[in-house]
This record gives sequence, structure tokens and C-alpha cells, in this order.
Amino acid sequence: MVFKNREEAGEILAQKLKSFKGRKDVLVLGITRGGVVVAFAVAKSLRLPLDVIVVKKIGAPSNPELAIGAIGPKDTIYFEEDELRILNIDKSQMKILTEQKQKERKDLEEKLRGGKSPISVKGKTIILIDDGVATGATVKCASIFLKKEKAKKIILAIPVISKETLKNIKIYFNTIISLSIEENFYAVGQFYSDFPQVEDEEVAEILNKQISK
Repeated sequence: MVFKNREEAGEILAQKLKSFKGRKDVLVLGITRGGVVVAFAVAKSLRLPLDVIVVKKIGAPSNPELAIGAIGPKDTIYFEEDELRILNIDKSQMKILTEQKQKERKDLEEKLRGGKSPISVKGKTIILIDDGVATGATVKCASIFLKKEKAKKIILAIPVISKETLKNIKIYFNTIISLSIEENFYAVGQFYSDFPQVEDEEVAEILNKQISK
């Protein structure tokens, strides 16, 4: 399945989530950056509040594009144990990689929020959205954070996911809703006709619209 763009993916995804429309106990959370664009379309369609969750992928030292983990809010850290073993990454390397990403993540969140506080997730049903899931490191990290913050229920809603990854991440979520489950998954962008890089300014603008309501 190929989507026209992130906005279209969000509109289609909203149809699968229409039972949540207007519910007071539900919060839509978009993962930076592309996931926020999809999440905005969902939140708008379902008349739900939207916030952002800033999670940074931790790449392998030899190949930064290969996700070996992720770091989320409040120093929530997740590492793929199998990848660490295969690549022979020790604790000192993990510490260096984590410290680099911690600062990047914090700086990005401050820039996007512009001083506004995050919406509390405690006791709420969270619809967690990204524009696609390849390895799953980012959404696993987000789930760990949300459980730590006592979210009532976590629903992962995505336009597309790798079939192999879907099997491995089910235990992290109450429900997973995906429009397309793909066997040959190389990059999220292959499932979109138009897949531009989402700039910080676009995310900040979306977020400001929501929080200032």
C-alpha cells in the first residue's frame, strides 16, 4: 500500500479509530517528527487533543541509520539487546551514544514546545502515532515511557509496519492498528509518494495550534 502523503495516511487512519472520537479520556501523541503530521490529521478528524513525544533513535557507531535503541523523555532509554550483542557494543560505548542523544533530544523538545508543558498522560488512553515502523526501537521506547507515566492504555496506530517487527512489539501495546503490514520493508519512505523531511518549525506550529486552544 502506498499513501499519497502523511496527511492522507492520517485521514485514513482516523477512520479506523473513529470509536475514540471526542472522548475526554483519550490523547493523541505524535512521535517526532513525521509522526506528528500523521497524528495532527487523526486528532483533527477525531476532535481529540494532540501532543508530541520526542524520541530520538540511537544509531550504531558504524552505521548511524541502523537503530540499536532510542531515548525518550525523562531519560527513558531502550536498547536492542540482540543488536548490541551482534555489533559487540559495550557499556562504555552505550554511555557515549546515550549522552550524545540525550542532549539532542532535550534541545529538540525545548525548541518544539517553546516553554509549554506536556499534557499529562496519567490515567488516559493514549493513541501513539508515527508515520511508519521499521525496527520498532522508537515506539518501544515511547511505550516504556508512557507506562512509567501511568497511561491507562496504549494504542499504537500507524499507517505501515514491517511484518517481522509487528511480531516483536506486540507485548509493548494494548492494541496495534496498522493500515498496512509489509513483508519487504526497507524504509518508511517507500510507502509514500510524497515523503518530505518534516522541519522543526512545522512540528512547532502544529503543536502550538493544539496547546493554545
